[in-house]
Amino acid sequence: MSLTYNDTIVALCEFFEVTIHTILCLRRVYPAQVFVRRKKYDAPVFQSRSPSLNEYIASLVKSVGQELVSGNVKCVAIVIKNQSDVALERFVLSIQSAVNVDPEHRDTPIPDAMTKASLQQQFRSFLVSLGTVEGQMVDNSDDQEQLSFTVILEMKDHNVPSSAPNEQDPVPWMPAVVQHTTEGVDKDAELYMVRAIETGIFNFSLAIQESREKVDREKSRLSKGKVKQL
Repeated sequence: MSLTYNDTIVALCEFFEVTIHTILCLRRVYPAQVFVRRKKYDAPVFQSRSPSLNEYIASLVKSVGQELVSGNVKCVAIVIKNQSDVALERFVLSIQSAVNVDPEHRDTPIPDAMTKASLQQQFRSFLVSLGTVEGQMVDNSDDQEQLSFTVILEMKDHNVPSSAPNEQDPVPWMPAVVQHTTEGVDKDAELYMVRAIETGIFNFSLAIQESREKVDREKSRLSKGKVKQL
């Protein structure tokens, strides 16, 4: 049976949560011992052992899901930044609605949409591609600075998030630092395309951007390394 509109949002949010945990581990935002290796969609992934971090990520994903229902989300970015609050890496999940579905029909299967099993196979391929592309990036393990992350929600047509924080949903959306957003990407940034999926309901793709600040820092580091070898 093909997916419904609401099924796709639930599946996408679950995938996004898995992806956040895996990226935070692979990019060394937290020590490796904070994570445990798991399997999801028949692909190797990582999950945080920290209850507070898990709760925070789950709350973020819940807030993203509330905005996906509105159909106004342009992209969601996981931004890895240094202790000076400068974005070093952006993992940008771009989202596009393929169909318009009235609220009363959002639990009805969409003709020509993917099945749940097919979507999970696509998620597996997505995660395998993420691991391959991530391996081509400059490793953060040599970074002397403490890293952190934030999640950026970019809306279509200058809309603002509609969801308000409450006791069950404690993460509010706040105005983002421009340098953290996709608008803050410099022309000298490195870009990696991971994968794209067309579900028949939402089409989405993942790209990785290494900021100019990180690229320049690595060039400087390599240059100093060459000098030391002479």
